[in-house]
Amino acid sequence: MVRPYARWGERFYGFGDLVALRTLQRLTARHIPARRVRTAVASIEQEFGSTELTLNELTLVDYRGGLAVVPPGASAPFDPLTRQWLLGFEVGAAAGELRPMAPHTPEDLFQRALECEGDPETLPEAAANYRRVIEAKPNWVEAHINLGVALYQMGCVADAKSAFEAAVRLDPENGISRYNLGCVLEEQGMIDEAVEHLREAASLMPSHPDVHFNLALAYDKRGEHKLAREEWTAYLRYAPNGPWAEEARRRLRRYLRSSKPSAPIPFPRKA
Repeated sequence: MVRPYARWGERFYGFGDLVALRTLQRLTARHIPARRVRTAVASIEQEFGSTELTLNELTLVDYRGGLAVVPPGASAPFDPLTRQWLLGFEVGAAAGELRPMAPHTPEDLFQRALECEGDPETLPEAAANYRRVIEAKPNWVEAHINLGVALYQMGCVADAKSAFEAAVRLDPENGISRYNLGCVLEEQGMIDEAVEHLREAASLMPSHPDVHFNLALAYDKRGEHKLAREEWTAYLRYAPNGPWAEEARRRLRRYLRSSKPSAPIPFPRKA
């Protein structure tokens, strides 16, 4: 039931594998053999055309002494032996007999949200899962940060700003939340506030090149060209071959050209 990732002759286990092991432990504690779980999952894979489903993708329920499964994306349990859905009225008739055995913990939801972030089509699901995590654990700073990133990628800039602000309130010393909030503020034209948070992020993460790049942009918009030059230079010091290195050099060349002294005015001559 646990399928580690094999590479270079070693096995690597992820968060989902830990969830699978925990679920198996709960089931065996209730005297449900692991082979019965394997049979149920195999039936689900065959029935719905899925391959290599993992336990962290499923919700297993105890139903009339047997085992039912809620497949991914479904809201009702499915009996893998009779291959029938268990309808809502049937669940009500057997009150107390249908109990989720592997509820989605905040950690499960966080992991699911991470998996949804890579595809623009599943970003709303990622945001929804992060919100559920925050409902269960309001002080989870990383959930607020990741929610803000997902919302920003969805084009919900105002909501992203609120998420980053919540992260900053929870942990003012978190450089990532300060940086993300500063970038959103700079994009919204709130330059003074952006500079404040980006400067704080630079002090917390002095070797993070992107912080210096965005702080330079904010300084440049505020007309503080000397400070902007210092930040472009800092970016190149930490990321000489970074994705914005050529842009930083172009900006610095522009400043150098504009700072060249003009030709001296000659003294007047006597006739």
